[in-house]
Amino acid sequence: MSRAGDLLTTALPRAGIRTLLSAGDTSLLSPARSADEPPLTIPRDPAREAARRELSKRMYHDNDPSLFQRALDAFWDWLGKLFNAASTATPGGALGLIVIILAVIVVLAALWWRLGTPRRQPTSSATLFDDRPRSAAEHRAAAEAHAAQGHWNQAVQERMRALVRALEERALLDVRPGRTADEAAAEAGRALPAHTDRLRIAARDFDDVTYGGRSATEQSYHRIADLDRELERTKPQLATSGATTAPTTRQGAAE
Repeated sequence: MSRAGDLLTTALPRAGIRTLLSAGDTSLLSPARSADEPPLTIPRDPAREAARRELSKRMYHDNDPSLFQRALDAFWDWLGKLFNAASTATPGGALGLIVIILAVIVVLAALWWRLGTPRRQPTSSATLFDDRPRSAAEHRAAAEAHAAQGHWNQAVQERMRALVRALEERALLDVRPGRTADEAAAEAGRALPAHTDRLRIAARDFDDVTYGGRSATEQSYHRIADLDRELERTKPQLATSGATTAPTTRQGAAE
């Protein structure tokens, strides 16, 4: 008699064994026996198969964890093993590892605070002005109103528009719809070469705020405002022609 058969017959009565076996397996059962006869036994392989079928029933798995719970448990087990391995290799053990992690977080936070949002190239070629033409004075008034409320993004945008509009009003730039801040800075730099670098920086600040997702600061606003005031007092460097016409003498033939 096999050990598996002994275990099965010990754990289950004869009626239970009959329910475990399929109709084809009932031939393995011995004929009906009296109460004085030994308990019913079956071979090992049919017993194992019957037990497998019985234990696969849903009633035995109602409280099993879900697939998500099993995956989550496996993840936490892996994370715990990883932490234990890292703490073993780190001087000071788990405490030393925690100190290192906190130091890395502090460094990353300091870099983020110092550098701000990572700079992105402008993703749009939108124009500097909208469809409503306004004077330089109107743009300046709007910029100062935004600055008074601490809305530095809008203040930078309006002050840059005021700067460019003022150059158009002075005929240093031609009035051209669709001009971008970079184009305006490049064109103005030819008439005002001493301010080329500052014009380029102002255009970059405008693009960063308008298209690059960065936040303007009070410093960036005052930088553009100071440039705007200086340009109002600056005389342009006009291109001069070095060509001169020399008088010509005409010699007439003597008659």
